[in-house]
Amino acid sequence: MAEGDGLISVDYEVFGKVQGVFFRKNTQTEGKKLGVVGWVQNTDYGTVQGQIQGPTVKVRQLQEWLQKTGSPKSRIDRAEFRNEKKIARLEHSDFCIVK
Repeated sequence: MAEGDGLISVDYEVFGKVQGVFFRKNTQTEGKKLGVVGWVQNTDYGTVQGQIQGPTVKVRQLQEWLQKTGSPKSRIDRAEFRNEKKIARLEHSDFCIVK
């Protein structure tokens, strides 16, 4: 299977100035624009975490956005990705902000 084929799921956590700068809303907007599903939420220790699911090439695009771009007023120190796996079908129907 080629890199761009099939569906994958990956968990993420973004560190830096990522709370109070519309990071969750911008992540949701970017995810919907790319056509991936999943969720995003603030953590109690100042990071943003979530999950992305979709075609590999689209998930990679959002991973790059989370590492390098983020919301306009954010400062990304680093992004960590874990639990990547191939999935047979999407487990989410939309890209949601979890409160």
